[in-house]
Amino acid sequence: MAELHHPHAGHDATSDADAQREHSDVNIGGIFGFAAGLLVVAVVIHLLVYVLFRYFDARESRQATPQFPLAIAQENRVPPEPRLQTDPRGDLAALRAKEDETLTTYGWVDRNAGVVRIPIDEAIRLTLERGLPARPEPKP
Repeated sequence: MAELHHPHAGHDATSDADAQREHSDVNIGGIFGFAAGLLVVAVVIHLLVYVLFRYFDARESRQATPQFPLAIAQENRVPPEPRLQTDPRGDLAALRAKEDETLTTYGWVDRNAGVVRIPIDEAIRLTLERGLPARPEPKP
């Protein structure tokens, strides 16, 4: 009964003459033929899509784009005054320069309340020296 569950138990693998096996592993020619066919189909599809897009592009360029009569009259129209931002890059550069100046210099935040600002590097140094405030330990 054990031989039914373990057919190779007690048998030498080299002496088993009636063992069935495959005589060839893989049909390499078939695999290469399939890959070549797949490559040819892919190239043909790409060429057809390219030709189709060239056709669409040529057809679209032949058609004159109609311009709307109201749009032609207002091509050079600008918004009314005041124009809020005429030089966005310059405005951004000025904003960053102002922020850098605020972060690196001393100054008053509120003179009446005695609140000042200090450079950020100095604030970091003082925080490291003094430490951060902590909550008091609860009494048991």
